[in-house]
Amino acid sequence: QVQFVESGGGLVQPGGSLIVSCAASGIIFSSYAMGWYRQAPGKQRELVAAITRGGIISYIDRVKGRFTISRDNAKNTVYLQMNSLKAEDTAVYYCNASPPNRNWGQGTQVTVSS
Repeated sequence: QVQFVESGGGLVQPGGSLIVSCAASGIIFSSYAMGWYRQAPGKQRELVAAITRGGIISYIDRVKGRFTISRDNAKNTVYLQMNSLKAEDTAVYYCNASPPNRNWGQGTQVTVSS
């Protein structure tokens, strides 16, 4: 069974930093491109960053220069380092394959507020 477990979210002030992690199981992790997605209240879930199995990385424009995605295939884990956080980054953050598997984790809440 495919499973994604996200962790590391929390409350942070604008301009602050946070790193979220996601442990995957039930898939041959190293064979998949992985992505971080987020869903803000009242909005659709969107792909924020992705990393291919070969390490090619892409970001949406709104997070370029502020977010960094990385992966550790030995740990079946993908990370998202978020710097210079803004209020509009507030959302539930999820990881999944890219394109996504039908199974989603619970996500981790990131709230940017003073």
